[in-house]
Amino acid sequence: METTTKVDLGNFRLETRAWLEENCPMSAREPVKRSSDMYWGGRNAKFTSKDQKIWFEKMLEKKWIVPYWEKKYGGGGLSPEENNILTQEMARLGCRKPLFSFGIAMLGPALLKFASEEQKLNYLPEIVEGKIWWCQGYSEPSAGSDLAGLQMKAEDKGDHYLINGSKVWTSYADNADWIFCLVRTNTDVPKHNGISFILIDMSTQGVSVRPIKLISGKSPFCETFFDNVKVPKSNLVGTLNDGWTIAKYLLTHERQMIGGVGGTEIKKEISKIAIDQLGLSSGQLNDSFLRTQIAKFEMDENIFELTIQRIVDEDKSGKQAAALSSFFKYYGTELNVKREELLIQIGGNDALLWVPNENNDANVARKFCRSKGNTIEGGTSEIQLNIIAKRVLNLPS
Repeated sequence: METTTKVDLGNFRLETRAWLEENCPMSAREPVKRSSDMYWGGRNAKFTSKDQKIWFEKMLEKKWIVPYWEKKYGGGGLSPEENNILTQEMARLGCRKPLFSFGIAMLGPALLKFASEEQKLNYLPEIVEGKIWWCQGYSEPSAGSDLAGLQMKAEDKGDHYLINGSKVWTSYADNADWIFCLVRTNTDVPKHNGISFILIDMSTQGVSVRPIKLISGKSPFCETFFDNVKVPKSNLVGTLNDGWTIAKYLLTHERQMIGGVGGTEIKKEISKIAIDQLGLSSGQLNDSFLRTQIAKFEMDENIFELTIQRIVDEDKSGKQAAALSSFFKYYGTELNVKREELLIQIGGNDALLWVPNENNDANVARKFCRSKGNTIEGGTSEIQLNIIAKRVLNLPS
């Protein structure tokens, strides 16, 4: 039986490799450089290139937009081993994700675990098909690191909830069709116990959005306001007042996403970028300090990838701890900051260019500024270190 399984997986790898080689356009094998390289779907979705459309439609037809979900929810029904092979083969070619979606990365796993069957059949296929662009409504002006202190209120009005309040740092809210939200449904119990998880159509009367600008000059973040917004009770996910349980589960997936775990995009190796831009002298970079920094970074990056693989293997045997997502998030985002710092060093004065010209798209400086935000969103690095200390290392408070 073991030999048969290995042969089957071997054939699957060969078939997958051949299919990707034949169907993934060359332009979809290049690293993502700008927002237009990413297809988010949604009601008003527009493909920015012919290849982007081809790649999405090919993967959708193959059922590989979310290959590991069950077929009845629009997935490909792949086993964990098959999905791992697909991820590896996409990474080998540098294939971009055909669809970027918080519905896949965050909401989908929460719906699979907590939603009713009717809700799963209603929302999951639309996520896979890219029909709905989802955003996340968690943080509030006075509830960031202390998320359980949120105050946006959902009042029971019989056949619907009436929602009032606001959310902040809502990524892509100005483009999104729906939002998954944490709301206060009971004020007479400890704060963690009076929260519910609800889905809201952004086109509902009373919902408004205001973008937030960042130091990078660009920003996906917004403030989102809810003024007497009516939401059907059928949009409640899970049990009333038990939304904190869903929130914690979803956050593990968000932190893994922010930390870069499970992505299929390949970033060009720092050492190769340095060689391309600075050249070699006697077979090595002239700057010995920079050489040392690059070598250390690439070792840290490889160690991180190997650790992720080890934890994935442990997860298959039931040993995974949810708090490890904080490790993914902390180390992944800190590595990303270090990467952007090295790119600034390699690029020198050219890397500081802020306004694009015909020779430089000015992405280096802006991406460096943006990387700092990765260490804050989804829970700051300091918060992640506290979680790791208490829940992974079991250190005393």
